[in-house]
Amino acid sequence: MRPEDVLPGEPSGELPAGLPDAVREALLAPLVDHHCHGVRRDDLVRSQFELLITPADSPAPPGTTHFDTPAGAAIRRWCAPVLGLEPHAPPAVYLARRAELGPAEVNRRLLREAGIAAFLVDTGVDGPDLLSAAELGRLGGAAADEIVRIERAEEEIAETAASGVAYISALETELASRASRAVALTSVIAHRHGLDFDPARPSRGAVIAAANRRLTDPKEPLTDPVLLRHLLWTAVDAAREHNLPLRFQTGHGGPDLDPHRADPALMAGFLRALQPIGVPVVLLRCYPFHRQAAHLAAVFPHVYVDVGLALTTTAAGSAAVMAELLELVPFHKQLFGSGARGVAETFHLGALHYRRALARVLSARLAAGEWSASDAARVAHMTGSGNARRVYRR
Repeated sequence: MRPEDVLPGEPSGELPAGLPDAVREALLAPLVDHHCHGVRRDDLVRSQFELLITPADSPAPPGTTHFDTPAGAAIRRWCAPVLGLEPHAPPAVYLARRAELGPAEVNRRLLREAGIAAFLVDTGVDGPDLLSAAELGRLGGAAADEIVRIERAEEEIAETAASGVAYISALETELASRASRAVALTSVIAHRHGLDFDPARPSRGAVIAAANRRLTDPKEPLTDPVLLRHLLWTAVDAAREHNLPLRFQTGHGGPDLDPHRADPALMAGFLRALQPIGVPVVLLRCYPFHRQAAHLAAVFPHVYVDVGLALTTTAAGSAAVMAELLELVPFHKQLFGSGARGVAETFHLGALHYRRALARVLSARLAAGEWSASDAARVAHMTGSGNARRVYRR
């Protein structure tokens, strides 16, 4: 790495040689991470750590390791120096150093090295072992705000409502209350039903009947298509009232998600129905459907996209993903979101690979004479923080 490719006091990482100063400064400016989750506060044994650096929900096959992945190699290359090790430290050495420093110091170092000015934290999955949004902000030296997962709110209402009518009223009140304290609402309907749902708002009678059925076994995850649609439209009402965006997880997820039903293009009818209402829609972690998502952002004025954790999981290949996204997406519609979860390494790598991927795409367009240096710097500022501050009003 050349000294001139790093700004003093800013996140480090290799950038292409010869970038104009304005572009380099824009790339290394503090980011707004609009899509992230909590990280573990406790000591982790190797088996626990490995499951947090992969989308899989099971250990690697006997005799292998989840370190043998693009993300695993990137941890050894880029996170090891942050913890005081040489690049490419063996997994056992890396994990021993992690244990020696302790979780608080590891989290502090990696979160701060990411160069993030604000965390917008999806609190849909939390617990005593995960840092809260406020704790994440303190350790990372950044602002932090909460994003409400609407399915989580529904599950709590289902356990306390006495009737279908009470369920409707309580859900409306609860989502409005949570929206007043949050910066966005998020849905995981792709995991529960898929994105090919009927975009119409269901009738009150159909919702009452479905709610009465749900209340007979309220601890089960919500899968009823009528109630899922009702939940979405109740969230739309709360988002409109409080001027918040509504976000949808799309693209590949865990092994329980049918990838063919997570293509954001399936949502076109719902997006069309929302357009006159004016609620911004953010399509999260769209890979490998990022081209479809980019097209939706191009044709709908209220739609925004990110590719999330794909930049970390593809690691050295992240520039190819970024280049494909930028073939179609309007530059004022792309957001940086690390998709980080579980361990602070995912925050550091999410920011690092975002910067490196975007730098390589910008460098190629500058070299080809397609963009000016001011064009490239403007795109870096917009996607790194400006778009998120506008969409989330931060």
